[in-house]
Amino acid sequence: MAAKPQDPRPSPARGRRSKDTATRILDSAERLVQVRGFNGFSYADVASELGVTTASLHYHFPGKTELGRALIERYAERFAEALAEIETREAEAPARLAAYAGLYADVLRGRRMCLCGMLAAEHGTLAEPIRDRVIAFFDDNEAWLQRVIDGGRADGSMPPGAASREAARLIMSALEGAMLVARPYGDVDRFDAAASSLLATVTRAPSPAA
Repeated sequence: MAAKPQDPRPSPARGRRSKDTATRILDSAERLVQVRGFNGFSYADVASELGVTTASLHYHFPGKTELGRALIERYAERFAEALAEIETREAEAPARLAAYAGLYADVLRGRRMCLCGMLAAEHGTLAEPIRDRVIAFFDDNEAWLQRVIDGGRADGSMPPGAASREAARLIMSALEGAMLVARPYGDVDRFDAAASSLLATVTRAPSPAA
């Protein structure tokens, strides 16, 4: 009797297992990047942590560039969802900016750094596709911050001030820097104090001259 031909389509169970493995790889690699940096881990580190072979990693992500791109895309997607949630939850610009700073504090509280902040520190050693996505992440964040600032000034919840684009760049750059400085101290309060002072300069009207 002739053998029954195999169905070339992957079974739903096999597809789920493949997706689960890819997610586990990304979870492990993301943590390693946020703790060690992109150049501070290898496929062997991920494979050892997950109890899989390096061949399995290469099946899902042929090279570290592909892995890095996938990491940033997933991180950026989650960050965008968090920003949308902030807009839904908070009505006024100052509260939205405070919640934005809170996203960074939460990452630091988990003893990690911003994924794209860590990658930016290694910019000169990264492949161009990864560099491009890091820049896109920062550009998207600056654009969101600028919209929040413009909206706050329009509805009166924030005072007029420097150009909103420059203010947005200041906020994001300062928060990334505050994370970096707070990290070796293991002190989230240090970050929170810096973030509060930063936002006060943007969201509060200057005191009238005596």
